[in-house]
Amino acid sequence: MTATCVDRESDPLPQHQGEQAETAGRLCPADYRYPPSVFDRPVELAADVLYVVGGLYGNLAALDVVERLAEQEQATVVFNGDFHWFDAEPAWFAETEQRVGRHRATRGNVETEVARVGDIGAGCGCAYPASIAENVVRRSNEILAELRATAQALPGVGPRLAALPMHLVADVGGLRIGIVHGDANALAGWSFAHDALDAPAGLATLDAVRRASRIDVFASTHTCLAVLRDVCLPAGRLTIVNNGAAGMPNFSASRFGLISRIATTPCPHRPLYGLVRDGVHIDAIPLHYDSEVFLRRFLARWPGGSSAHASYFQRITAGPDYAVAQARPQRATTEA
Repeated sequence: MTATCVDRESDPLPQHQGEQAETAGRLCPADYRYPPSVFDRPVELAADVLYVVGGLYGNLAALDVVERLAEQEQATVVFNGDFHWFDAEPAWFAETEQRVGRHRATRGNVETEVARVGDIGAGCGCAYPASIAENVVRRSNEILAELRATAQALPGVGPRLAALPMHLVADVGGLRIGIVHGDANALAGWSFAHDALDAPAGLATLDAVRRASRIDVFASTHTCLAVLRDVCLPAGRLTIVNNGAAGMPNFSASRFGLISRIATTPCPHRPLYGLVRDGVHIDAIPLHYDSEVFLRRFLARWPGGSSAHASYFQRITAGPDYAVAQARPQRATTEA
């Protein structure tokens, strides 16, 4: 899967209001963009055990599990965006904000657009590729509008979210970890999606990213489907772990979320899949949260007929049409 981040400022065609409404949700704003070389900088945090938690989506039952597992091994927790989404209700949003605020966090497109002052036509900021149906895009824009209205009623939330960084560089066991929401080029980039990573044409892009960034492992989430890939490139070895979603099921006929664990020690919790690189364990850890508790809260806010119900009820109750085998790491690939 590929997507182009279109800068509104560089779009040569004039946009009428109706056309802009159709673009919202597919547009990747200019302020989402950064070069891979931005990661070639000193590390901002070091940890022996790092949990990267992407796509919590306001699921406090999943957050309960994250905090319990982290406490057991004194893990450093980083939320890499979209920790808000379904929590478009003041008390729910405030609790998510307060609990996430105990940890390190970067902003995703959700937090960025919730905090944005003024309308630039980005909608939800998902930068959806053409393969995503228009009704899905429209519903995401509607959810974001309700979430923004909720956040605006809470003092100080917008500035706090706007101040969060788009990415971090961490050190685990001597490996340089790039923590992003989307990919190495944009906050809402899709090049770390499973199908983009498996496309032969993508290797040249990954090589350029590895060379410019000097990152060993990228941890991402934005595409909402999990994947772990490890490739050997002319510029060096590169590992990409995308946890999909911590707050929703990631696989068909499942009801658990996923987080990425990167650590110098073996995982005391049973990983779904993983690999060991240079003595560092990179694993996908299932979050077996109380799905009934989450579902009740979801339905109370998003009953049948609502935008979120139409887009997410099936996934929350039965998982997406995606298999664990598609996410598991494959044999390392070398481009000549």
